[in-house]
Amino acid sequence: MQPAEHFSRQSSRYRDSRPGYPAALYDFLGAAVARAETALDCATGNGQAAIDLAGRFDEVVAFDLSAQQIAKATAHPRVSYFVADAARLPLADHRVDLVTVAQALHWLDLPAFYAEIRRVARPGAVLAAWTYGPIRVTPAVDEVVAHLYEDIVGPYWPAERRHVESGYRDLSFPFELLPAPPLALEADWSLERLTGYLASWSAVQRYKDAVGSDPVTAVRQQLAAAWGPAEGMRRVEWPLAIRAGRIA
Repeated sequence: MQPAEHFSRQSSRYRDSRPGYPAALYDFLGAAVARAETALDCATGNGQAAIDLAGRFDEVVAFDLSAQQIAKATAHPRVSYFVADAARLPLADHRVDLVTVAQALHWLDLPAFYAEIRRVARPGAVLAAWTYGPIRVTPAVDEVVAHLYEDIVGPYWPAERRHVESGYRDLSFPFELLPAPPLALEADWSLERLTGYLASWSAVQRYKDAVGSDPVTAVRQQLAAAWGPAEGMRRVEWPLAIRAGRIA
């Protein structure tokens, strides 16, 4: 299965269920670059990171291999979206100051991608890739989510998922590393919002295709018991793993 196929069919659900990245992440990225003229957001998906980058850069160019994801991306006057392969970008040489890859580095052909961003990057530009793994809510909720993630839909995660679980530590990253601050995504969610997020997992869709039933429905009762009053809001966290480096 191609990377785009993991998310194309549920592009609307994926867009609506993703948590937002913290402002401190973009503060770190803005401080790391020599100038904030052009940012390139790779495998942009629904444009979540691209929109936030537009608040700090004069121009953001954002691409994804999935035309369906690009069609659902959020419009912004300083963001230009296009469909492209990460190894063949329709950009001029030495154009961008920052390259970002949010939750997608593990899908890319890294040697080809790294060669391409060296071509489009200005001297001293920065590459930053980040990912986040399982959620943290309460021990009881976390246990149910872990059961869904590992025991029920575990066999339906693509092999590349292991890189997310390791925080990209085992992926090639041949750049001068920049120290990144410890950060996490945070959101106050209802039980309904959490179940929508779980339903957006690519492994859930693959399980439904293979088995013919909804694995989120199978744990809904356990999840509700662990959550408490359904209308109650809880703080949900996803620790971020960030790899940032200066592009030579």
